[in-house]
Amino acid sequence: MKIIKNPEERKNEILDAADKLFTQKGFDGTSTNDILEAVGIARGTLYYHFKSKEDIMDSLIDRYSTSILTRAKEVAENKSIPVYERIVQTVMALNMNHDSGKEIIEHIHKPQNALMHFKAQKAILNGLTPILTEIVEEGIEQGLCTTPYPYEAIEMLVVYTNTVFDGNMIDLTDEDRILRVKAFVFHTERLLGVEIGTLSLAHQIFERDDTNES
Repeated sequence: MKIIKNPEERKNEILDAADKLFTQKGFDGTSTNDILEAVGIARGTLYYHFKSKEDIMDSLIDRYSTSILTRAKEVAENKSIPVYERIVQTVMALNMNHDSGKEIIEHIHKPQNALMHFKAQKAILNGLTPILTEIVEEGIEQGLCTTPYPYEAIEMLVVYTNTVFDGNMIDLTDEDRILRVKAFVFHTERLLGVEIGTLSLAHQIFERDDTNES
């Protein structure tokens, strides 16, 4: 007997299978047939939901972006965490350097996937900036931050991070990277108008990236 599933349920089933296959075999190593066999559906059903394998990856990026931004927002709204520490933990919640997240990162950094890369960056920029701004505004109310431009300051920092520490936008030696991290923390404290040395915790963001890359 043929089982008819809710379209959204079937779509997520395809995404789950593709996510697992991309992790195991890589994007290029996974064929459309692999996905069809994993889900147990006909080709027409797949193309009803997605135009191509690239479209599936695009949807996975959307899903991951939504997931990590939701996680970041949960951290940002946890008022039991001090403001400075919460800023750092919110950014760290965006980490995608694990399991299938790595496959997505590697895929969108390929030259032929520049549009996907742009879309992922745009999602993070538009999603993370207001989340972090709310924490900074809370810091302003508590007298911990003094910037008159909280949104714009965060926007500058997110754009810089997305560009310089993105992975392939700028070629950095280990020495260059260490210097950029120090400069980033230095200027972040001044942009947000916080006491010098209070955001030293921000180094953890980049240390975690290094750990996952090794």
